[in-house]
Amino acid sequence: MSALNVRRDEVRLAPDPTRVVLRPLGFGSDAEYEKVFRRVLALPEAEVQRVLDGVLADFSSRHRWLVKRLLARFHHLEHRLPAGADLSEARKLLLGSYFMYEYSAESAALFNPSIIPHPDQNGVAKGGLRFLLSLRSTGEGHISSISFRSGLLDAQGRVSVDPASRFLTDPELVENSTYHKALFVRKVAEMGLAGDWAARLLGRLKGEFFTLAELKHSLQETLWEAGLGRHIGADATAMGVWLLAQSNYDIRFPPDQELSERIIFPVTPIQSNGLEDVRLTAFKDGGKTVYYATYTAYDGRNVLPQLFETEDFGHFKFATLNGPGVRNKGMALFPRKIGGRYAMLSRQDGENVYLMFSDNVHFWDESKLVVSPAAPWEFLKTGNCGSPIETEAGWLVLSHGVGPLRKYSLGAFLLDRDDPSKVLGRLREPLMTPEGDEREGYVPNVLYTCGALVHNGRLVVPYGLSDHQTGFASVALSELLAAMS
Repeated sequence: MSALNVRRDEVRLAPDPTRVVLRPLGFGSDAEYEKVFRRVLALPEAEVQRVLDGVLADFSSRHRWLVKRLLARFHHLEHRLPAGADLSEARKLLLGSYFMYEYSAESAALFNPSIIPHPDQNGVAKGGLRFLLSLRSTGEGHISSISFRSGLLDAQGRVSVDPASRFLTDPELVENSTYHKALFVRKVAEMGLAGDWAARLLGRLKGEFFTLAELKHSLQETLWEAGLGRHIGADATAMGVWLLAQSNYDIRFPPDQELSERIIFPVTPIQSNGLEDVRLTAFKDGGKTVYYATYTAYDGRNVLPQLFETEDFGHFKFATLNGPGVRNKGMALFPRKIGGRYAMLSRQDGENVYLMFSDNVHFWDESKLVVSPAAPWEFLKTGNCGSPIETEAGWLVLSHGVGPLRKYSLGAFLLDRDDPSKVLGRLREPLMTPEGDEREGYVPNVLYTCGALVHNGRLVVPYGLSDHQTGFASVALSELLAAMS
C-alpha cells in the first residue's frame, strides 16, 4: 500500500453490453455475396416490405440514422449486383440490412483511460473543470476500439461523469483525404520503396498536396506505362505505396453527435485486432491547441505505435509514425516543444523508458535511456503512463512497474523542464497498487492509466482496474513531489 494519501473516488465506469454499434458484415468470396443477393432479389415486393418493416421495428430504437446506415451499406455493395438491376428503396434497405450486424463494443471491458481538459469549459462553476476522457472499449473477439466520455471535477477534485448515451455510431471514412506530398515521399523512402519506379509515380503528383483518388490514378498510369496493367496489386511497390496511403486517413463524426456516442474502430490491417491504450495530450504551439494521441495498433501478432490528431474530436487525422524509434508500446508526446523540437517518451525495448526528440512529429530516430527498473515492484519492466505533465518543479511522468506475479503498479518520476533527459526524482515505492476488488478482472492484478491531469493542486488519475473497469483517484501534487528522491 502507498504511503501517500491517495484518495480513491467512488465513481467507476463499467462495461455496458447494451451499447451496440452497427458494423459491416462481409464475406470471403464473391459466391457468398451472390447467394444472399439472389435470395433477396427473388422475394416478391410485398414480402420485401414485410421483412423490412420487421427489421426497422426491431432495430430503429437501438440506432440513430438506421435507414441512412442501411442505405449507405447497400451503396457500398451495389457494384456486386447484376448490371441494370432496378430496385425499390425498400429492397435496397433490406439488402443493406443483410450485410450489417450489431457489435457490443464494450461487452468485455472499458479501461485504460486518458484524461485532458475538455475543449469547451463554458458554464463550468468556479473552481471546477470539465474533462474529456478516452477509453479502451473491448468487445467480442477482444477487439479494442476508442470511445469517449466527459465529466466534471469540482474544486476539491471530486469526479462526476456525464451519463453516456445509449447509442454508439462509428464515423464516416473520408474517402479523399489530403496528403502532404513531401511528407508522403519521406514515408515512402522510410519504407524502402524509393527508386526509379516510385520517383516516376510521385512525379505525376503535382502540387504540394494530393488526394487518395489522385494517388490511385497516378499508380494505375505508372503501372500501365510499365506494361503491368492497371491493377495495383500486380506490383509489390505499388501495393506498398497504396497500403501506406490507406494507413494515413481521416474520419469524421456528425457535428451534432454527442461525444459519448462516438467510437473509433480499426480501419487498416495493422489495426485489425485493436486500437489500444490511447495517450492524449493537448499540444500547445504558437497559441494554438492541437489534440494529439499516440496509440498502439495491433493485428493479433504485431504491435506498432501510431498517431492521430484532432482539433475538435469530430474530425480526426490518423497517421503512421516512422523511424527506428517507432517500436514497441508506450509512446507519449510531451504537450509542447522543448528547445524548438517535439519530444516523446517511448519504450523501444519493452523494459525501459527512453526520450526522443524530432523536428517532425511523424518521424522518430535516435533515443536516449532515461529510466530503468530500480525497485522490486518494477523489476520486470517499467514504462510511462501517459504524456508528461508540466509543473513548476519539472515534468511529472506517471509510470507503471511490473513486479512479482506480473503485478502492475503505478509509480512516478520527475524530469527537468529544459532538459528532460535529467531525472530529478522518482518514487521508490508505488503511488498505487491494485487493492481489493481492483485485483479481479480480465487480467488480474493490473492497475494502469494512460494519462492524468493536475487540477487545483491535486493530481487526478483515472485508471484501469485489471483490464476490465475504470476508476478514479487523486493525490495532492505537493505531497507527491515531496515524496520523490
